[in-house]
Amino acid sequence: DLPQYGQKQWQSYFGRTFDVYTKLWKFQQQHRQVLDNRYGLKRWQIGEIASKIGQLYYHYYLRTSETSYLNEAFSFYSAIRQRSYYSQVNKEDRPELVVKKLRYYARFIVVCLLLNKMDVVKDLVKELSDEIEDYTHRFNTEDQVEWNLVLQEVAAFIEADPVMVLNDDNTIVITSNRLAETGAPLLEQGMIVGQLSLADALIIGNCNNQVKFSELTVDMFRMLQALEREPMNLASQMNKPGMQESADKPTRRENPHKYLLYKPTFSQLYTFLAASFKELPANSVLLIYLSATGVFPTGRSDSEGPYDFGGVLTNSNRDIINGDAIHKRNQSHKEMHCLHPGDLYPFTRKPLFIIVDSSNSVAYKVVHASQDLVL
Repeated sequence: DLPQYGQKQWQSYFGRTFDVYTKLWKFQQQHRQVLDNRYGLKRWQIGEIASKIGQLYYHYYLRTSETSYLNEAFSFYSAIRQRSYYSQVNKEDRPELVVKKLRYYARFIVVCLLLNKMDVVKDLVKELSDEIEDYTHRFNTEDQVEWNLVLQEVAAFIEADPVMVLNDDNTIVITSNRLAETGAPLLEQGMIVGQLSLADALIIGNCNNQVKFSELTVDMFRMLQALEREPMNLASQMNKPGMQESADKPTRRENPHKYLLYKPTFSQLYTFLAASFKELPANSVLLIYLSATGVFPTGRSDSEGPYDFGGVLTNSNRDIINGDAIHKRNQSHKEMHCLHPGDLYPFTRKPLFIIVDSSNSVAYKVVHASQDLVL
């Protein structure tokens, strides 16, 4: 429930939550027989604890960008499936328990997509499809259409990202956009290490009718991986020879911190942008990736400033009355949900790297900066 922007205020809460669930997990392991025999502990209840821990690891990855936590989330989600914790749920006449199982599948699929485990994804999608079919036949609930839409979205997502490489023996190799330890490009002649480093990134997806799954569009998916190193298992990381740090504190892996914003409103985008700007360390760069529908000027202006070339569209869903967007009522005014080039000017006081993937990306050529700027 804590806001995603800001990198400091939420960490103590996450730490305490991890402690609580760790104690709970150990408690059920140590007293399983008593809990089973005397209190009727169900296997799906154990699965629910494991699912929450996996979810915590996944959200910790989202807030830190450290890919090692993705592996931890995968471990817990995978254990739930291997140990069939949710296998008895369908025998109980409680639709809310089946929904817990379906949500677990959806979260597991997202983690597997991010780890490029496409063989597991295909198995999970088949299982999820069977579970949804059983759910819709047994219960006449209002969310049947929504779950069928989830299936359609993940199928479209997999189809839209079909990058496959064949080995000499015609076996499929899953490619990754992440940076491997040995894959860093060489510095060009004259470049100096350490002058500027990429510390923060805003990855924004706001194109109309774009393929997405769980608020992650295909272009956001590819970009976030391009800004990460290959994931490393925390356990193997902590057992590295010569590691000096405590076993409960793995070595820090310097991925840039990221915010993933799917169809944000202008105010949301600006809030996250301001938070990133505020917390940007010295000698660091903020990357802004804008994938959004273009907004073009409605007419020729006497002056051609940073608010006269249009820009890209932000989400306007919150400003709809009787099915009509408020901003369309007066075409003589500039689009109030447009992120204009001039809106970025206050943030050029620090080094910026801006990528605009839009039909009106040319509008941002007018951006000038007092600091280093790559556009």
